[in-house]
Amino acid sequence: MALRPVGELLKDAGIPETPSPLAAMNSIERLQADFANSGLSIGSHPMRFHRERLNTMQVIPAAQVKNMPDGRFIRVAGAVICRQQPGTAKGFVFLSLEDETGIANVILKPDVFERLRVPVLNNSYLIVDGILQNQRGVVSIKATDVRPCVMPTTAVAASHDFH
Repeated sequence: MALRPVGELLKDAGIPETPSPLAAMNSIERLQADFANSGLSIGSHPMRFHRERLNTMQVIPAAQVKNMPDGRFIRVAGAVICRQQPGTAKGFVFLSLEDETGIANVILKPDVFERLRVPVLNNSYLIVDGILQNQRGVVSIKATDVRPCVMPTTAVAASHDFH
């Protein structure tokens, strides 16, 4: 068995526990503290706190994208976890957006990226409109528009950007 008896340091020393003078953190404060201290959280995904508002904006959760038909115009949103512009991709840019349900892959054609360079590169959370490509299990969104997803109470994680 992996259990061992409690050692001297962990035994009750008879010192009464005093309650903390600090108020307990709410879910968003805990998330922000996690990101500030470690850059991640094992708690709820930041997008979860905004799903109701995103639903009213017709933003599709990433997990549902794979079940939608090819060629449909859709809107997704998420934390940018990766930006890529491989030298062999002829100017195409690829984004991975993460929400509380999974990851949506986004493709920006060179002219679209040039037009939308500022929001794409300067925001941690994005809303993307585009045409769904769902072919033989490979799913991505060809972006037509990208804008910041403003979430004032949400923590920010660093994206992994490769150029």
